[in-house]
Amino acid sequence: MSATAALPADSVTLGLLAGGRGSRLGGIDKAWLERDGVSQVLRLARRFPGETGPVLVSANRELERYADAGLAALSDRLPADSGPLAGIEAIAAVCTTPWLLTVPVDVFDVNDCLLRTLASAAGERGAVAEDDDGLQPLVALYRVQPLREALAAAIAAGELAPRQLQQRLRLARVRLPGVRFGNLNTPQDLAAARIALP
Repeated sequence: MSATAALPADSVTLGLLAGGRGSRLGGIDKAWLERDGVSQVLRLARRFPGETGPVLVSANRELERYADAGLAALSDRLPADSGPLAGIEAIAAVCTTPWLLTVPVDVFDVNDCLLRTLASAAGERGAVAEDDDGLQPLVALYRVQPLREALAAAIAAGELAPRQLQQRLRLARVRLPGVRFGNLNTPQDLAAARIALP
C-alpha cells in the first residue's frame, strides 16, 4: 500500500481488546471506566468515525452490557491464561473485513491519524505502532487472512505473546513521534487521567 493510500472504512473492523482481568485495579472491568461521563469502550468505539466499519469487542464478562450499549462482544476461545492473543484470535475468527485494527480499552487515547499512518506502512500484512513509550503490540493493523494463518501457527507453537505473532507476520513497525497512548493500569494512572474508581 502506498504512503498516500487510504483504506475504505468498510474494509476495516475495529477490534477493541477488553478481555483483561484488571488485576492491578482490583478486578475492575476497565472497559467501563468513565472519563467525562463516557466509558472507555464507547469512547474508543466512536474514535474513528468514517474510518472504520464494524466494531467488535473481545470481552470475557458482562457481555449483556455490551449488547445493551449496541456493541458486539466476543468471549475468548483459547484457554484463560492465553492473554491478549486470545482476544485477537476471537475477533479475527469472525472478522468479515479484509483488515483489522486492534486497540486495547486501557489506552488513554490514540492519535487522530493512527489508522492512516498504520495503513500507509502496512503492505500486504499490516503494521504495529510504536509511540514515545516504545512498541505498542496491541495497537496494530492486520490483514486478516495472513493474521489467521499466523495465529494458527503461533498457537500450535505455544507462542502467546502478540510480539511473537507480529514477528511471524513481519509487521512493519511504525514510529509515531510525539505520541503517547498512555495506559490505565493502576490507581495512579486513573488519577492522572482524572478517572474515579467506581
